[in-house]
Amino acid sequence: MICLDEMGPESAKSHPGRRLLRCDPTAARRLRATQELDYGRRGKGYVFGAFIPATGQALTQPYPGRTTAAWVDFLEAVDAWVDPAASAVYAVLDNLSTHRAPDVLLWALNHPRWEFVFQPTYAAYLNLIEPWWKILRSLALKGRRFETWEAICDAIAAATDYWNTHCHPFFWGQRSRSKATRQPGIGYLPATP
Repeated sequence: MICLDEMGPESAKSHPGRRLLRCDPTAARRLRATQELDYGRRGKGYVFGAFIPATGQALTQPYPGRTTAAWVDFLEAVDAWVDPAASAVYAVLDNLSTHRAPDVLLWALNHPRWEFVFQPTYAAYLNLIEPWWKILRSLALKGRRFETWEAICDAIAAATDYWNTHCHPFFWGQRSRSKATRQPGIGYLPATP
């Protein structure tokens, strides 16, 4: 199973990080740090992504637009990236019109091991790439200012490489063992294996 989706449009702009407090030497009052408004009119594009929840491996590629031609090109890249020994590839997708375009369906006919599984409308949480996008945004964009679309592409590529060297499997609806769980009346305890 592989999860496919696109992130964007992402603009070359300031991406806010954590809210910092300015130190007041009198300690009487602390002011919130402010950031100048940035509308990001310095370039934009989309990041297409493929995510394998069983291993945690991910593939991202930037494109200037969300077109059918770009999607077919991305599917070719994903097909080359996926293990050739896999006899069947189930791709979880949303119902975007470019995912169901005639060119994409013709591509699927030429690649018989691929089967598209479209998630129900308003059920984005069923696609495990959605929580991974949050992690990628945190690794690549959070707290940084980008002057060009190419700088965003470089940051996304570096964050994806970092993720792939430190990846872990994803499970839908299951918390990580390292996080504490709350039990009523007892407080926080380590998660049970």
